[in-house]
Amino acid sequence: MPNTTPPLRVLAWGTYDLSKPRVRILLRSLREVGTEVTECHADVWGQTIDKSQVKGWMDRLQFLLRWLLAYPRLLWCWFRKPTPDVVVVGYLGQIDVLILWPFAKLRRTPIVWDAFLSLYNTVIEDRKMFSPKHPVAWALYALEWLACRAADRVVLDTRAHAHYFVERFKIPVEKTDSVFVGAEDDKFQALERSRDPQQPFTVLFYGQFIPLHGIPTIIKAARLLKHEEIRWVLIGKGQEEALVRSMLDEEPLDQLEWIPWVNYEELINWIGRADVCLGIFDDGEKASRVIPNKVFQVLSAGKPLITRDSSAIRELLEEDEKSVWLVSPDAPNDLARAISNIRNQTLPRTGLHKHLIEKFSIPAIGNSLANILNLASAAQKTHR
Repeated sequence: MPNTTPPLRVLAWGTYDLSKPRVRILLRSLREVGTEVTECHADVWGQTIDKSQVKGWMDRLQFLLRWLLAYPRLLWCWFRKPTPDVVVVGYLGQIDVLILWPFAKLRRTPIVWDAFLSLYNTVIEDRKMFSPKHPVAWALYALEWLACRAADRVVLDTRAHAHYFVERFKIPVEKTDSVFVGAEDDKFQALERSRDPQQPFTVLFYGQFIPLHGIPTIIKAARLLKHEEIRWVLIGKGQEEALVRSMLDEEPLDQLEWIPWVNYEELINWIGRADVCLGIFDDGEKASRVIPNKVFQVLSAGKPLITRDSSAIRELLEEDEKSVWLVSPDAPNDLARAISNIRNQTLPRTGLHKHLIEKFSIPAIGNSLANILNLASAAQKTHR
């Protein structure tokens, strides 16, 4: 008998940031596995990549005004749409969840919140932008504590990250789920590995310069290998930009090239020119719980990867993984040693990471998220 069950009707609602690959991948993956997705969306972030770097009263006032104008439009859209089976709130959705909460209750629609990250953890614990006793810290904690209770299910990128929410915000473990971040396979397609022996061995890092990434560890490793024929490429800017500049001014590295930024679409070309790509190396707790975008992008492109060992990365890798090198956090010597080892190895020209890519492919992510949404919808129906 053919399956006559109608597809799940999902509404994506809020100010979710479409500049984030995470958001685009989740929406695309749901549609590609046959889920019916409609949207009520208001763009308040524009092209702002690093939210913590929004400074000045004028910029903050503009964001506030955009938010105030967004919610009447979003609620108007909410009531004009047919009642969905489930509503998804994406990143950054802490305020969205609270605004939608009473209206979703009225229509008996479960809310699945893709939290993706904790603002309290990012701003207070990881980046240390305010003291835990600062009113901003209290406000962020209260905001996320309430959002976790407003949502019917809270989705993170790894089980390790979900465990943080359980411990920090005191929510039941069965209320949390995890879905890998993944990569946009149309932009980070598998590359055939080849290198010109006449060119220096190239090591690439790209990303925002935030504590999570451990840029100082990379620079220290480059110093240890400064007499080797290795070209280091850093692409990015952000919170730790001044620290990186200070380190390079104190001890210049002729073989290191720092590029402030490149377009998202150009990253695959830089990955293609690299012999090995770098993940994250900070020794903080947040770095142990997440697998960042760049890791999935590098794996999707089929390039050798070095990143810090953590409980999160172990959720993805096989025990005997041969194409990803894990090093101790904040350990320049380990990183330098791994790079030297890779230089002396002969790796397959094609098919690197193929078995890993299947775990975070668009269909795999779509099926995983669709299952979570179905469970949320079914649970709501049993309580009606």
